[in-house]
Amino acid sequence: MTDNLERVNRELLRRTRVASLFPNEASLLRLVTALVVEIDEEWTTSRTYLSPQSES
Repeated sequence: MTDNLERVNRELLRRTRVASLFPNEASLLRLVTALVVEIDEEWTTSRTYLSPQSES
């Protein structure tokens, strides 16, 4: 879990350094929201090694 959070933080830092100047708070929130949505899509569509089904 910690590794995932660190990855999100690194990616946020990387992306905000590129843009570095935001005209207002709403533009920063749009960037952060888009990034979090992108990461969530990666996590939900990635291969899982543990099945949520019970082992019988």
